[in-house]
Amino acid sequence: MAKMTVRENLCKGCGLCVEVCPKKIIFLDKSKLNVKGYHPATVIEMDSCIGCAMCAIMCPDCAITVEK
Repeated sequence: MAKMTVRENLCKGCGLCVEVCPKKIIFLDKSKLNVKGYHPATVIEMDSCIGCAMCAIMCPDCAITVEK
């Protein structure tokens, strides 16, 4: 099983990871803000993550890591 981790305080909420996720399991969490005042990316169904790492590749802030 793959695991996607977002370092929330580095995330600027650009949404690029949301757009490229083939499983559509990433969203911007509107219920919280990080230290910079942005809504960070969050995974809703980690079990559905296939570990493609497209989210990490697209992240301009290197806030995402994917482990298989």
